[in-house]
Amino acid sequence: MQKLCRIALAVSISVSFSIGSISALAFVDVSKDLILPVLAPESQHATASKRITARFMRGHYKKIKINDALSQEVFNRFIKQLDYSRHVFLATDITILEKHGVEFDDAFARGRLDFAYDIYNLNMQRRLERYEYALSLLATVDVAGDEKIQNSPFNYTKDDVYSYDREDAPWAKSIAELNELWRIKVKSDALNLTLTGKEWPKVKEILTKRYKYAIKRLKQSESEDVFQLVMNSFARVVEPHTSYLSPRNAERFQMEMNLSLEGIGAVLRAEEDYTVIQSVISGGPADQSKQLKSKDRIIGVAQGEKDFEDIIGWRLDDVVDKIKGPKGTTVRLQVISGKSEDITNVKIVTIVRDKIKLENKAAKSEIYFEGAGTEAAGLDDKSSLGEKLGIITIPSFYNDLSRDVKKEIEKLKEQEVQGIIIDLRGNGGGSLPEATLLTGLFIDKGPVVQIRNGANRVDVLRDKDGISYYQGPLTVMVDRYSASASEIFAAAIQDYGRGVIVGEHTFGKGTVQQHRGLGRVYDLYEQPLGSIQYTIAKFYRINGGSTQHRGVLPDIAFPSAVDPKEWGESKEENALPWDQIDKAQYTKLNDINTDVNYLTSLYQQRIKDNSEFNYLLNDIKTYKAEKDDKIISLNLMTRKAKREERKVKQLIRANERLVSMSKEKITTLDDLPDELDELDPFLDETARITFDLISLGKIAKK
Repeated sequence: MQKLCRIALAVSISVSFSIGSISALAFVDVSKDLILPVLAPESQHATASKRITARFMRGHYKKIKINDALSQEVFNRFIKQLDYSRHVFLATDITILEKHGVEFDDAFARGRLDFAYDIYNLNMQRRLERYEYALSLLATVDVAGDEKIQNSPFNYTKDDVYSYDREDAPWAKSIAELNELWRIKVKSDALNLTLTGKEWPKVKEILTKRYKYAIKRLKQSESEDVFQLVMNSFARVVEPHTSYLSPRNAERFQMEMNLSLEGIGAVLRAEEDYTVIQSVISGGPADQSKQLKSKDRIIGVAQGEKDFEDIIGWRLDDVVDKIKGPKGTTVRLQVISGKSEDITNVKIVTIVRDKIKLENKAAKSEIYFEGAGTEAAGLDDKSSLGEKLGIITIPSFYNDLSRDVKKEIEKLKEQEVQGIIIDLRGNGGGSLPEATLLTGLFIDKGPVVQIRNGANRVDVLRDKDGISYYQGPLTVMVDRYSASASEIFAAAIQDYGRGVIVGEHTFGKGTVQQHRGLGRVYDLYEQPLGSIQYTIAKFYRINGGSTQHRGVLPDIAFPSAVDPKEWGESKEENALPWDQIDKAQYTKLNDINTDVNYLTSLYQQRIKDNSEFNYLLNDIKTYKAEKDDKIISLNLMTRKAKREERKVKQLIRANERLVSMSKEKITTLDDLPDELDELDPFLDETARITFDLISLGKIAKK
């Protein structure tokens, strides 16, 4: 790869592909002006491509045929990744590129990906042309007559509309057609800023920076970006949970699973040419130094006593690589205070790197008081409060999750909670063994999940310790983002009758992935190889049914804007089908069907008068009425009217909520108190259901 622009800042990694000869694509040679890098495969990519292909063919659960049909699918997906909205390539470009549609299968097996890189290079050139045109619109009279004089605002009295979903739109046949698409796009961007109260000079300034920064990101593209995009187009054609991870992303994956990293303990983001501290991790070296704060800008990095490197304009990934490092080593930072406008006022911060525990992503517990919620936990006098529940929030199934949850259970038992809620909302899964271990905390012993591999062999993962760490009332909260290991746990609790599942229909991911590095000890490449995740098995409930596509249906369902058939695994391309196997040998702990019917009747009666649920039902009605509308008006008065209508609705709701909380009303949304952001009506209703469950248990004992 010719890295023509080393200074880089882009946060996201964009991957791409190749095409044949550049001249055959009428690709503009810009290398002499150093406008864009000309990307090509690196030496390790040929080997990585061949190893990925071999692994998918030998080890994937799905039987794969590497042929022209698969090649065409990869090509189509690759093009979609490069130009999802079809506002970059021309129809003539696509016609020329289509000859490569049947070449990907041979390219993967041989590691010859040059043509894919050529496609990516063409895409970069087309994007550069589009952004340059967008910049020209901000500085000159609009060719469509939308602006009457130079540098004046767009004419927003017209009834132009912006189509934000062009996935299936035809490709533009000419530059003039592309220009019109981009005129509308720029007008939409400008209108959005105008609606926030900004005058035209400020709108123009912001959009100019935005488009110039997009050009800079193009210049910072790297060979690995292209390889990742190509191989993921291949992987996702095989199956939606199969993927290639670049070396950087593979490292991030391991950090997520272990909830730990070695560095300074700061979350960074890119903001124009600067690397900005978004937050510092509590207890980490950056936090302990007391010298780094949110919004501080890092402009230079030095290792130990070595000289500083100026990192202004660098790609964020490269900055992170410079700052992180092994525990015990020293890094020095040149920092401008977030409050300072004087970029010459630089301080030097010396930090010794350490191991950072990502506590904010670990399981945590809190107390919920009947009628007072979790806020009452901060009160000094709790004697007048009612019964209490324990809430354990689990963001993901990371390594050692069950150990952490066991500790939280012990803390809750010491505080004599009457029941426990396990909150799995937004939990996309993780470690399969941890799903089994977590379930084992709530049952004595027995099967938890069944696993069938590609050879149709079925293994049963069991809890064998004979100990239940918590035997009281249990409720599990799920939503449509709860997937994989979350579904294993929820399904097992449901099949045993151990607890009540509350919330939305879950995602429906019933497959098991293996993570494997591509590198070998004998490799001598300058750059490391990445890794792959690929599906090796499907898991099944102990009742024999698969969660694939169907997910877990809650015992008590909350209102949802999304139909399960329009969400989750069932909407993923190339997803494995639903099926079932024989049930495992297990004994149901409780038959809670009657209890669920009773709890549901109480819940349904209660939400009739629940304002938060009525708000939700109204929002669902509005969403369903508007969800198929893929265009938005660019008429200023129309947009303002709709915006004001929405703000009035939000203000009425806010004041109704404040009155119910015995607080003063507000006259503008700018005065919204923080307490409203903390409202969680789903958790509150789940707590009421759990208290009902506790009452049923007391009645049963009597």
